[in-house]
Amino acid sequence: MSAAGCAACAGTWPPAAHRIADCGVSTAYLHDDQFFPGWTVLVLNRHATELFELEAGERATLMDEVARVAHALAREHGAVKVNYALLGNQLPHIHWHVIPRGANDPAPREAVWAVAHAPVAPGVEAAARIAAIRGRLAERHPG
Repeated sequence: MSAAGCAACAGTWPPAAHRIADCGVSTAYLHDDQFFPGWTVLVLNRHATELFELEAGERATLMDEVARVAHALAREHGAVKVNYALLGNQLPHIHWHVIPRGANDPAPREAVWAVAHAPVAPGVEAAARIAAIRGRLAERHPG
């Protein structure tokens, strides 16, 4: 898929209202399914479909941003584990799913996509959740 046919490049995905923060080479958004509270997607700010397409410095910066977002989510949501996924099968544009998994996780050994559930829209708590994650991103952390 070219940038011309890409929903991420066109700005139609993720929803602008779910934007958490511009992290540098990527932008963090609250995922549209919050069954796992804090589920965030980190979308590369330019079109690319594979990590090997990125220059080494850009790739390293992206990985630092993934780690920074994961750390913020872990602190905000009391995660016992954070899951990371970079697939691109449905949307061929580099975007990381960063998913905090809590102590009350219904299936801690399963991938989030394997857990049967009705999607939970961010709803009225979206603004508060986004603000809380932004606050955590503003804090200094190791690394």
